[in-house]
Amino acid sequence: MPVGLARRPPKSDSVRAIEGTVVTTDELKGLMTAVAQQRDKAAYGRLFQYFAPRIVGFMERSGVSPTDAEEIAQDTMVTVWRKADLYDPAQAAVSTWIFTIARNLRVDMARRATRRRNGVAALGEPEIELADSAETQTLAVEREAKVREALESLSREQATVLRLSFFSEKPHAEIARELGIPLGTVKSRVRLAMAKIRPLLEGER
Repeated sequence: MPVGLARRPPKSDSVRAIEGTVVTTDELKGLMTAVAQQRDKAAYGRLFQYFAPRIVGFMERSGVSPTDAEEIAQDTMVTVWRKADLYDPAQAAVSTWIFTIARNLRVDMARRATRRRNGVAALGEPEIELADSAETQTLAVEREAKVREALESLSREQATVLRLSFFSEKPHAEIARELGIPLGTVKSRVRLAMAKIRPLLEGER
């Protein structure tokens, strides 16, 4: 196991740069191949820096506590390191495969919590439901992976505003302040980007 794998690396400027980059599916496949075939720690580090924050964000948006979201992200990336050789690019995109691991770990965590609550349930307390069903989570993962792939067809400017709007869930006004551009420009780029990727998301060619 790579050194430092047990905890999430601090967010240095270089890590933030990687998190804010739209990485192509081919680049992700190359990194995964390097990990699977060569146990390449540098390639694994890039995968970690790219996916770990996204997994945390996805889990928190689906109702998982920040602490549990961090734990799921850590366990997911450990599994990626250990089982990289099981990834089949013919079956799924790298992002879909990794987010499916995360979803499965979340289900396992919920089951463990349910078992711990058995004593409480015996006293008549209601069970706590998962925020989303496994099917709903899977569909969300698949859609998120599809959006990431569609982003590759956009200009850098359009991809940036759409990423901040869709994945970071930032208001248009906040995006305008962050990028130092007019609010109207943000809205225009989002509108044009959505018009371009909508056919891709709907399966059209």
